[in-house]
Amino acid sequence: MAVLEKVVLAHGSGGRLSRELVENVFLKSFSNPALKPLEDAAEVRIPGATLAFTTDSYVVTPVEFPGADIGRVAVCGTVNDLAVKGARPLALSAGFILEEGFPGALLERITASMRRAADEAGVRIVTGDTKVVERGKADGIFINTAGVGLIPKGRSLTSAAVKAGDVIIVSGGLADHGVAVMNARDRLGLEGGIKSDAAPLNGLAEAILKFPGVRAMRDITRGGLATVLNEVSGACKLSAEVEEEAVPVSVQVKNACALLGLDPLYVANEGKIAVFVSPAAAPKILKAMRAHRYGKHAAVVGRMVKEKKPQVRLLTAIGGSRIMLMLEGEQLPRIC
Repeated sequence: MAVLEKVVLAHGSGGRLSRELVENVFLKSFSNPALKPLEDAAEVRIPGATLAFTTDSYVVTPVEFPGADIGRVAVCGTVNDLAVKGARPLALSAGFILEEGFPGALLERITASMRRAADEAGVRIVTGDTKVVERGKADGIFINTAGVGLIPKGRSLTSAAVKAGDVIIVSGGLADHGVAVMNARDRLGLEGGIKSDAAPLNGLAEAILKFPGVRAMRDITRGGLATVLNEVSGACKLSAEVEEEAVPVSVQVKNACALLGLDPLYVANEGKIAVFVSPAAAPKILKAMRAHRYGKHAAVVGRMVKEKKPQVRLLTAIGGSRIMLMLEGEQLPRIC
């Protein structure tokens, strides 16, 4: 186990260094059965019920960008972490770290956006906290949200349950959020109406879970689809095969990524999930996803296969293949 000398920006990427930070520092101190699986939310068992519990912090810059803002992302991110564990969100908390001088009108826009996102998800923000630091000691506004949800009896979703032959479905076009934020941050002037995909996906998750055969769902955020697939592959000890041509990416985002030297499979999303389902269930689940407003561009992108060494393999459009590792370094800091 490597000794951490100092924290670097890439430790917040959601990729390999993030994983190492969690495993080598936080798990070392906090390891317990609920935390150890390292999924989007922890399962907490109490007499008569199983709860899902999650927390996340948001430091995105700029705080407003096409399609969303830091407040909407904070609510949607926490709701989605609960939803992919099969939980029905019950309540959220919201903590704010504000820098002295932060514009009051902007703060009101952000909190109003959070309320609208919570209303859309059918959940309430029931508690919170506010801290103000001196000018220059923060960067405007940081938000932490935590959420608790109820997992219905008999429902269990975990990456370790994924089986050989299972089908991988993603709920829609990838990389919209990351490209939208980068375009706004650096004033790149990219055209095509690229917007963040930030959305609460608990309704989509419930539509999926009406059908048997769902093994796991994962929220595709930092590190992108490639990193999620590596995490699932490591948990279930299977390989993931992904058809490059099947992965949904809009023409505008694909062109933007090519211009910026980004791989959309590693770019962050805030309104997309990956679903791992049995082959028999896949057609019905795909149809149900496409009938939902946040899944109308859902697509089957690959399958899980048994190999000696679990890995993630991209089958390219020209008939070759390449191995996709977890995200290395930091592509887009302060993206969520």
